[in-house]
Amino acid sequence: MTEAPDPDDDAVEAAVRAYLRAVGADPDDERLRRTPARVAAASRELFAGLGRDAADAFGSAGMAGTDAVATGTGVVAVRRLPFRSLCEHHLLPFAGTADVAYLPGGRLAGLGAFEQALDAVSSRPQVQERVADELADAVQRGLGARAVLVRTVASHACVWARGRRTRGTELVAVAARGAWEAAGPGRAEALALLDAGDGSDGQGWMDS
Repeated sequence: MTEAPDPDDDAVEAAVRAYLRAVGADPDDERLRRTPARVAAASRELFAGLGRDAADAFGSAGMAGTDAVATGTGVVAVRRLPFRSLCEHHLLPFAGTADVAYLPGGRLAGLGAFEQALDAVSSRPQVQERVADELADAVQRGLGARAVLVRTVASHACVWARGRRTRGTELVAVAARGAWEAAGPGRAEALALLDAGDGSDGQGWMDS
């Protein structure tokens, strides 16, 4: 698996201290004294996807023989995978779930592989649309899937924590690859699997 670059904790702490001073806060105040170190520690996790190839989670580059070992041909859906990321515009968090449907090209992956791939694409400065795109690419490349559909649903702190502070708003982003890039019966079946049990027939996402 591709390794993320090693972050420079000292540089992060210095930058956080400078930021706090720039906005009028005192980094030497007892309440903020440990904040730079905490931010540096959190950054190691929040940016751990930088430099990683999410497709590695599905069997290449040292992962072969773990999660991606089964074979199959029917449509497979993995729903409600939780994720969080940082908006690249404001470095504020957004969080939600990702749904994945794919038509195998002969190989299936375990749930852990999807979790690892999603973590790789979300643990970096992002926009939600690109999370969906990059996860779809990873599934297609990593498993050789004939068709892939990814749907992400998330709420964004840059919406509810700033500006008009609109709460309850969610963004939906859909990415499709292979045989499901165009609307058709196969894509409709995939969407129906993603919506199963949600009180939806899936048709509302056909033109997303």
